[in-house]
Amino acid sequence: MAIRINLNADMAEGFGAYDIGNDDAMLKVVASANIACGFHAGDPTIMHRVVKLAAEEGVSIGAHPGFNDLWGFGRRRIDMRPDDVEYMTAYQIGALQAMTAYAGVKVTHVKAHGALNNMAAENADYAMAIGRAIRTVDRDLIYVALAGSEMERAGRELGLRVAREGFCDRQYDEDGNLVSRKLPGAVLHDPKAVVDQVVRMVLEGEIVTRNGRRIKRQVDTLCVHGDEPSAVAVARAAREGLEAAGVHVVPLPDLPLS
Repeated sequence: MAIRINLNADMAEGFGAYDIGNDDAMLKVVASANIACGFHAGDPTIMHRVVKLAAEEGVSIGAHPGFNDLWGFGRRRIDMRPDDVEYMTAYQIGALQAMTAYAGVKVTHVKAHGALNNMAAENADYAMAIGRAIRTVDRDLIYVALAGSEMERAGRELGLRVAREGFCDRQYDEDGNLVSRKLPGAVLHDPKAVVDQVVRMVLEGEIVTRNGRRIKRQVDTLCVHGDEPSAVAVARAAREGLEAAGVHVVPLPDLPLS
């Protein structure tokens, strides 16, 4: 049976008159889109436009909730009570559900953004808060979780469908979490390095850390950060590399997740 994998990207991350990322081009490459919901980026007009384009391209649509941090693009860590994280996440999912109604499609998944994602990968209380929000709003939504993280464990415990995520364009630390963006080389821009990383993750079930350590990790979906200048080239390289290796790229709902 052919190997199937999902390729996702973070999108709709402009705000008002400001555009960030080439969403139109990216939607022709990836199979799932994570839509910013207005807290770290995005606004109703941008969300509406990108959702309609994604629906036209047959790309599945997910909520991309983050901290209420437009100034820092949601990449600054904010300490919050877990219940506040939960309601903040639910609020953003609901905002995207309203926009998908205009396109006649449904939200299929939830993937936390930036610092919220990084903190929930390590913090079980945050991971559970996101999971509870998903379960309350729509328990059929897929919880996209860094492979091997507290989010993956929380999703399993809550009985949600979980998509284990790897990253095309990020380096990994020795604990399997992502290297801080403050460190040089944390974001990969070289298409060849990206192809080597994603093919290894999918075919060999392992990641290679910044210092060369190999860690076993099974992944269902691979992320490209849409705000990077190299994003579309990286996404194309990842998809072409996967398909050359015999891997089929499909939308998240087409994967046999549990």
